[in-house]
Amino acid sequence: MEKQQLILASNNIHKVEEIKHFIGDRFELLTLEQIGFEGDIEEPGSTLSENSMIKAEYIFDKYHQSCIADDSGLEVLSLNNEPGVYSARYAGPQRSHEDNMNLLLKNLKGETDRSAQFRTVITLIHEGKISQFDGVVKGKIISEKRGEQGFGYDPIFVPEGYDRTFAQMSLTEKNGLSHRTRAIEKMIEYLNL
Repeated sequence: MEKQQLILASNNIHKVEEIKHFIGDRFELLTLEQIGFEGDIEEPGSTLSENSMIKAEYIFDKYHQSCIADDSGLEVLSLNNEPGVYSARYAGPQRSHEDNMNLLLKNLKGETDRSAQFRTVITLIHEGKISQFDGVVKGKIISEKRGEQGFGYDPIFVPEGYDRTFAQMSLTEKNGLSHRTRAIEKMIEYLNL
């Protein structure tokens, strides 16, 4: 049986690996680069859900193939859920992980409530239907960076029930807990994979 193709509206290698791990052999996952798409998809939405939908619909309208898109963000309670939808560009358009973490730590200085959550919303357009799935992992922001693994805010985020950051965990361990994993699992269930 020939595999169905599923376009992932991203070139982020971390996302590609994480999603491929879960969808197994049912689909051939294609990145934007693999389908010849260059440039960026504008994300003018004010929520993760809106941006995820915008990206999926853009790719579907252009290529008329099943696709998935996600938008993820870190939400810090004491900062009114910032950086949220702006997580990737919190410290500016250069999208620097270091700059983003440094700004967040600066903004949290003196704050006693450091509770936070990573949240992902995945939009799937498949067989003419649009579906959304969300995943959340709760935790806290620590005051210094620890660990070499992962990306984004991983070195300063400790998930609930653990004393290590995401950046101190192996990819397998982090994937077992992550917000994206939780959203992907809901999508897998929906697709009956």
